Amino acid sequence: MKKIPQRTCVICHSKFDKRDLLRIVSDNSGEIFFDPTGKANGRGAYLCKSEECINQFLNKNYLERAFKRKVEKEVVERVRQQISNVK
Repeated sequence: MKKIPQRTCVICHSKFDKRDLLRIVSDNSGEIFFDPTGKANGRGAYLCKSEECINQFLNKNYLERAFKRKVEKEVVERVRQQISNVK
């Protein structure tokens, strides 16, 4: 039987199957984006699909904390739009 990878939501700290979480990625060039495939290269931060966790992550500077660098408001809005297009 194949083992399903588990990941933790960076906001609520609940564990889920990797495929059940949303992944935000910072790639080697420094671009931050939503990764619907879960396979993009770079540092990833996982979120559960609850509105509360998504809003808190995007509103409370968790992007900056997760990727250890300053994040512009335009990037936050672009990620918010990418997530809302998938949901």
